[in-house]
Amino acid sequence: MRHALPYAVNCSLLFTELPLLERPAAAKAAGFDAVEFWWPFDTAVPEQRAADAFVQAVRDAGVRLTGLNFFAGDMPAGDRGLVSWPARSGEFRDNIDVTIGIGDQLGCRAFNALYGNRLDGVDPAEQDELAADNLARAARSAYRIGGTVLLEPVSGPQPYPLRTAADALAVLDRVEAASGLTNLGLLADLYHLAVNGDDVDAVLAEHAPRIAHVQIADHPGRGEPGSGSLPLAQQLAALERSGYRGHVGLEYKPTGTTADSFAWLPDADRAAG
Repeated sequence: MRHALPYAVNCSLLFTELPLLERPAAAKAAGFDAVEFWWPFDTAVPEQRAADAFVQAVRDAGVRLTGLNFFAGDMPAGDRGLVSWPARSGEFRDNIDVTIGIGDQLGCRAFNALYGNRLDGVDPAEQDELAADNLARAARSAYRIGGTVLLEPVSGPQPYPLRTAADALAVLDRVEAASGLTNLGLLADLYHLAVNGDDVDAVLAEHAPRIAHVQIADHPGRGEPGSGSLPLAQQLAALERSGYRGHVGLEYKPTGTTADSFAWLPDADRAAG
């Protein structure tokens, strides 16, 4: 790919053939020096020994954690975040300081808050008001360590209301206007945007200063670059020209083994320069 942006391996979708705590070392062995994770525990507040073991696994692997999701519920069952879920808002709030604390220990400064699905019997306006408050709470906590809270348009489950970059940016505008906080940004997953029919090239051209993190997968199939038809190389080059210098998260489902799914990327390009 014709750009110089550094990569991070999403160890919640890659190396899933290994136990979670072995994945950072596997990423390092494959030539990468950065990883990212969805929330790596089953509960909003894990036991301290479990959190400590996760931190130690990343440290021992010699990789940097560049992205971490807040607790988002049961993802395999279809949950997509607790930010706007009234009955589970307490779990999200309890999770904030735990997530930021792990990030602080590992030098991670990007924290993805999945918005949550629309709920039967709940007024969308109530969900949106709650979400704005919870995002502000998360941003205040992240601010203490120089962190940024990310908001992401997602494809897949239709109850998830943030489908385009404009949807997510409207929420960020609301939070920033109400709270005065500015450490929030767009997570531009080029796969999700493309699948949802967004004009990805226009998003990158018009909103590059607000893009705080990038993830990629190809379409169709959500596989590795080259397995589909998305112009990922050109889009990442455009991002770099616009001034983006963050990591590019490899958040794809390998079409074969994880090791084979890196064949598109030369060994020399896997670690930051």
